[in-house]
Amino acid sequence: MSTGANWSAIAKLLHWTIAALIVAQFVVGWMAVSWRLSPMKLDLFVWHKSTGMLVLALVVLRLAWRATHHPPPLPSNMPRWERFAAALTHALLYAAMIAIPLTGWVVSSAAGVPFSIYWRIPLPSIAPTDRHLVEVVGNVHGALGIALIVLLVIHVGAALRHHYIKRDDVLVRMLPRRRTSR
Repeated sequence: MSTGANWSAIAKLLHWTIAALIVAQFVVGWMAVSWRLSPMKLDLFVWHKSTGMLVLALVVLRLAWRATHHPPPLPSNMPRWERFAAALTHALLYAAMIAIPLTGWVVSSAAGVPFSIYWRIPLPSIAPTDRHLVEVVGNVHGALGIALIVLLVIHVGAALRHHYIKRDDVLVRMLPRRRTSR
């Protein structure tokens, strides 16, 4: 549980693990799309899809943790509009982190491509084979990826604003090196 103004160690671990995996997702996804058709391209897509499912699982776990562990309070002098913006941005981040892997799963299913997470755990198809569905949901998947980038820029920008301009502890209390209890 979060104590005082700090996030719990579990919340920090989930936050930074998901953040690192999302960065890896963008890199591997971009590489997979731009790579020439080869076994390496197929492997890159397996890594991308598998890591997407891992992100989905960790986000669900993080939401469960958030539901049972209260986050530290926002600074008392934070204006209402800023509290609303923070809540909205976080809600949209969670929505994107759930929708992106799900749309990727639909695309893979609609393409008729059987898939196993990290070549080990088979996933069932969740959509009928349909070329039009692949195109439409593939575009949604890409647009959600762009939206996630925008949301991440807002999120990181807000954290940096809190640290360097407002000079409060909103950023440092989420940093991994910070202890959560004394």
